[in-house]
Amino acid sequence: MTPVQAKTVLWTAADAAAAANGRAQGADWAATGVSINTRTLNPGDLFVALKGPNFDGHAFVGTALERGAAACLVSQVPDGVAADAPLLVVDDTLAALEDLARVARLNTTAKVIAVTGSVGKTSTKEFLRTALGALGTTFATEGNLNNHLGLPLSLASLPADARFGVFELGMNHAGEIGPLSRMARPDIAIITTVEAVHLEFFASVEGIADAKAEIFEGMSRQGTAILNRDNPQYARLLAAARTQGIGHVLSFGATAGADARLIDLDLGPTGSDVTAEIQGQVIRYTLAVPGRHQALNSLAVLLAVSAAGGDLATAAQALATLAPVKGRGVRQTVPLPTHPHGGGSLTLIDESYNASPVSVAASADVLGHTQPEPGSRRVAVLGDMLELGPDSPKLHAGLADVLVAADVHLVFTCGPNMRHLFDRLPPERRGAHADTSAELAPLVGAAVRANDIVMVKGSAGSRMALVVDALKALDHPPPSSSPAVSGS
Repeated sequence: MTPVQAKTVLWTAADAAAAANGRAQGADWAATGVSINTRTLNPGDLFVALKGPNFDGHAFVGTALERGAAACLVSQVPDGVAADAPLLVVDDTLAALEDLARVARLNTTAKVIAVTGSVGKTSTKEFLRTALGALGTTFATEGNLNNHLGLPLSLASLPADARFGVFELGMNHAGEIGPLSRMARPDIAIITTVEAVHLEFFASVEGIADAKAEIFEGMSRQGTAILNRDNPQYARLLAAARTQGIGHVLSFGATAGADARLIDLDLGPTGSDVTAEIQGQVIRYTLAVPGRHQALNSLAVLLAVSAAGGDLATAAQALATLAPVKGRGVRQTVPLPTHPHGGGSLTLIDESYNASPVSVAASADVLGHTQPEPGSRRVAVLGDMLELGPDSPKLHAGLADVLVAADVHLVFTCGPNMRHLFDRLPPERRGAHADTSAELAPLVGAAVRANDIVMVKGSAGSRMALVVDALKALDHPPPSSSPAVSGS
């Protein structure tokens, strides 16, 4: 029988109390993780009872202890909790979590890499987890825990003996990334790209670039900034890095002069073969996720590996083992045994996590490189792209040219903004439009047929996961009647 490997202790009661300026009570305890959610809590975690405008984690302290929490970080002892329960009592639980994060950062010898950008943050973070993981113990942000709660939670969970730490920094307003960077104090910072997202909160794309450049605020002069040489905001970001005093700036892209330059790319439906020149060294590798945008982001990853002192060949080889992140390109085959359009199966590409004009264009390009069987179709199911401001109707309508260029045969849309795209499409490419994803899902389910390739994408608020779930359920017997497809 294989022995169970013991988890690394992150915080003893004494160390956590000292870091958070709190008072530990109950039996001496040691935490092997940190959690702010009892639904995802693992036995041995330190549960942090955060307070917000609509919730109070103190109401779940009892549940956390029942589920095996090593201790709970609280600002008061909740009713019903035993007097000898393992607790760490502080004045403010969020401030205490931030203190734990700062102390964890001080205690680690890991090379810390921070990632931001308008699109591609999470995928690039996962690329780094895989590439660096082939070189040594690597800790990375789980999911997209990239905000004022997620980053301190992630940092507080960083093992002291990790060789590499990878953290995603997100924002949708100016002034949000700076404090995160000062907390993470990255040795290496990647900005994947700057694009027209969150325009509801910014006057211009230049303003978005300035907000992303806040990632440099927590870096020392010995740090390394990695920038997209192909992006129109490159010069602005370079100037921001220089102004912050960062002396080591590297670039990636297809542009001549980039430190990591794409030389050749063989795009496939589920991956790519990449030839690149990384700081003078030609390297060939396979990337196990499709898309030119992903290949470009992999160049940034390899530059980060080099800057962190890692072996390029080993890291590049590891990229062949990547798996897409949930909601960001995961593919699956859905059997259609009893579907009205007859047996077989369809290919479902789940891009439902989020959407922006540039990411929809990238996903459409991936769909365009996926070849359907004769008589079957490329199908796009799109929900509203949110936070685009007054230009939203134009940006949605403009996707018509992108979809036609990718030879997407049928397009389904939902939401008031996607109506502008639907009306702009050639009539023969219009599937159906609905007000919501819940209304659209049965229309898509009734229209698809065997061997279709169906890509589903939209901003998180568009709830396109409902469509994904409905399509996954097509391998079950359908109801007695199916709604007709409407071209309204």
